[in-house]
Amino acid sequence: MTPHINAKKDDITKIVLSPGDPLRAKYIAENFLENSRLVNTTRNMLAYTGTYKGTDITVFSSGMGMPSMGIYCYELYKFYNVEKIIRIGSCGSYQKDLKLLDTILVDNSYTESNFAYTLNNDNCRFVESSKFLNSIIEETSESKGLSIFKGNVFCSDVFDKYITDNSHLLNRFPDEYNIIGAEMESFALFYTAKLLNKEAACLLTVVDTISDKQEISAEDREKSLDNMIFIALETCTKL
Repeated sequence: MTPHINAKKDDITKIVLSPGDPLRAKYIAENFLENSRLVNTTRNMLAYTGTYKGTDITVFSSGMGMPSMGIYCYELYKFYNVEKIIRIGSCGSYQKDLKLLDTILVDNSYTESNFAYTLNNDNCRFVESSKFLNSIIEETSESKGLSIFKGNVFCSDVFDKYITDNSHLLNRFPDEYNIIGAEMESFALFYTAKLLNKEAACLLTVVDTISDKQEISAEDREKSLDNMIFIALETCTKL
């Protein structure tokens, strides 16, 4: 056990899906997993372990933001011997061709945060996901006839809709990074995986768009991300 996880070591599988919302973890367990059981309740950061098509999978919520994700992925990698984490979350879109409920597979995560500097004295702002995991995710989505967009995202310390001047923010992005969306956890996950020689990937569903100011409801954020969840679960069966 750790200060943030009360699960037994054997309760957590080598492959973890990580939604931000604890209720999304509950939704996945109840609607996709067989024989699921609740394995963590500390701080109400719900985690469930069950099987999907014969593959053992843990769905462990991360909470919101890099500090929360950083705690949970570090402890899962370091103390529970987790090898692979796939974040399944929501994001805002910066590009007009990305519509509500489109799925993004993240190549790299860019941040203005000092997460890496604080954790590891490393002034890193741009970190890559696992090429191996991404290749399996791409193969899986193609085989199931589900479209995904690949690209780089901005990992923010601030919820994008509360930023006072998004145009100023966008102008700060290095042009060569071609940022297509924004979320709040991927950099901490990717960097921690790199630090601990583990693997991490991130699938995101677009839930709001900066260009035309559309968004889906809080209930839909919890329950209407099934394409992304399905791709992630199917990927796990191939690992």
